[in-house]
Amino acid sequence: MLVARSALLFVLAALFEIGGAWLVWQGVREHRGWVWIGAGVLALGVYGFVATLQPDAEFGRILAAYGGVFVAGSIAWGMVADGYRPDRWDVTGALICLAGMAVIMYAPRGR
Repeated sequence: MLVARSALLFVLAALFEIGGAWLVWQGVREHRGWVWIGAGVLALGVYGFVATLQPDAEFGRILAAYGGVFVAGSIAWGMVADGYRPDRWDVTGALICLAGMAVIMYAPRGR
């Protein structure tokens, strides 16, 4: 149950962080304005709080593992929001990052 909760929190964190960064990008680079930028900044703030809900208490471990989720989530976001088509190396890299996340977060530590 802890692994499922942790995985769900990683997905939620990715939605807020990647979504927030995308909103800021749209506001600035695509000239959509301050409302988009403000919504992005708020979403990025929510991401920071979601990360604190992880069951593991080690900040460094959480952030390092989240990096793998961020990589894979960014590719997925680009596919859905911008029509990006990853090649096999993008997919391979994302899978490697997710495997690294799983090792960092869920390897037995004998505690």
